[in-house]
Amino acid sequence: MFKKNMFNSNNEGERRPRPRFRREGEPVSARPRFHRDAENHTGGFGAGERSERPQRSFNAERPQRSFNADRPNRPFGAKPKRNNGLYSAHKQQVYREQQEDPTKPVRLNKYLANAGICSRREADDFIQAGVITVNGVTVDNLGIKVLPTDDIRFHDQPVRRERKVYILLNKPKNTVTTTDDPQERHTVIDIVRNACAERIYPVGRLDRNTTGVLLLTNDGDLAAKLTHPKFHKKKIYAVTLDRELDEVDEAIVRSGVVLDDERIVPDALEFPKADRRHIGLEIHSGQNRVVRRMFEKVGYKVVNLDRVSFAGLTKKNVGRGKWRFLTPKEVAFLQMGNFN
Repeated sequence: MFKKNMFNSNNEGERRPRPRFRREGEPVSARPRFHRDAENHTGGFGAGERSERPQRSFNAERPQRSFNADRPNRPFGAKPKRNNGLYSAHKQQVYREQQEDPTKPVRLNKYLANAGICSRREADDFIQAGVITVNGVTVDNLGIKVLPTDDIRFHDQPVRRERKVYILLNKPKNTVTTTDDPQERHTVIDIVRNACAERIYPVGRLDRNTTGVLLLTNDGDLAAKLTHPKFHKKKIYAVTLDRELDEVDEAIVRSGVVLDDERIVPDALEFPKADRRHIGLEIHSGQNRVVRRMFEKVGYKVVNLDRVSFAGLTKKNVGRGKWRFLTPKEVAFLQMGNFN
């Protein structure tokens, strides 16, 4: 039995079955599809004769060429980079400051810091020394606010806003984290001196013999965020002790060590290698020499300390003593406060 077709019935309304395939010996219908006139129909599926329209292959009029015919220097299968400037070398080196409201006043020390003249603390000293003028008037008030449209001069030289620069350095040993050292020791600024024309400075400090991730910039606002304790920047260190850490002392460190009347509790403590001399430590505290002092509190000496991560930045593909510019994506994450 065939299924009844509701769209195929006789005059009496009785539904008749319609076979799915043509029966053996049954002639092929010459009726064209879509109920068009068979005499005027010249093509289409189910027509009695094939269309007289000439057939040609796809791209018959187009000359065929090899994949890399016009790019002889490009390896087969390689995709060209889009030259949209999003990750160009210029944008990786320099980031223009966001448009500011010219009617919004800012503190003078912040303005000077953002201009790359000095840090905010140094700006207060310069203001008190009377070397800063605003619209031709010498100022000595630390709380004074200025507008971006004001004429601000430092030692009679106009102060212009600098373009923002962000550099990640894999700090080596025997290097001081400062812009200028009275003892004339090797500093981190000596390593990146030729990176840019702007005055940059390190964000935070690392001991002379502590290696690893260090950020240098002239963005005063970002530096203030990264150095303020309330933002809880995550820092990960690779610690090497003079001897293995026993379980009793490990429990003391995990529960917290009191330094300067503050209990420092690590966020994580792991042993990445087979022995217990090598420790992976995650911590948020910004105290000076906090990692070394924690283990000294329980009777251990840190013989090697390397910061492998700071505020989400890592030293991946950056050799010891080398540096690179941050990508726009990394800068955006830091500015949004996504430090973890």
